[in-house]
Amino acid sequence: MKTAGKTVFSWVFPAGEASKNIDNAMKLCAYAAELKLGRNALFAALGGGVTGDLAGFAAATFLRGIDYVQIPTTLLAAVDSSVGGKTAVDIPSGKNLVGAFKQPLRVICDIDTFETLPDVVFHDGCAECIKYGVLQSPRLLEIFSKGTEAVKENIAEVVAESVRIKADYVANDEFDTGIRRYLNLGHTIGHAVEKPGNFERFSHGESVGIG
Repeated sequence: MKTAGKTVFSWVFPAGEASKNIDNAMKLCAYAAELKLGRNALFAALGGGVTGDLAGFAAATFLRGIDYVQIPTTLLAAVDSSVGGKTAVDIPSGKNLVGAFKQPLRVICDIDTFETLPDVVFHDGCAECIKYGVLQSPRLLEIFSKGTEAVKENIAEVVAESVRIKADYVANDEFDTGIRRYLNLGHTIGHAVEKPGNFERFSHGESVGIG
């Protein structure tokens, strides 16, 4: 990056939904301020959904908004949180209650990163993909009916089809006031399942599946 005239700084925080809070978002903004970053700075969210949501929210608020890119490394982040421009953090009253609409400059998805995921984390993303199948894609349901190995063998198609469906809803209702609410399938009850366990007893994907 230095050869391109860019300097890269990193900010790392503990994995898990418990880290997606306002305190960490402000710590990221404070770190950026300490570095004296200006509006030409770029945040890059490398990781899962928590990383994307947290970094996106910080990008939406730091200096009243700077650019950011999403680089999802989990199936869940690739097909859900990295697409659509919703950024948020959790507060004690509930999940994603403080946030902003902030579209990423771009989303860079390398499906090879999914090969490092434990099955339980991979299945988190599967729940969101099945949701898209229920909403709009018999093809996705066909792939998932054949089991996890079939999903992995067709992962490029699964991601592309899931992103296409979500992007279509977002393009028609960016700010979630109408048809985009169909994407909440499984989430209304799912968030209620997550909250009593402080978002740790059940993963997001498990909760959406239950919902």
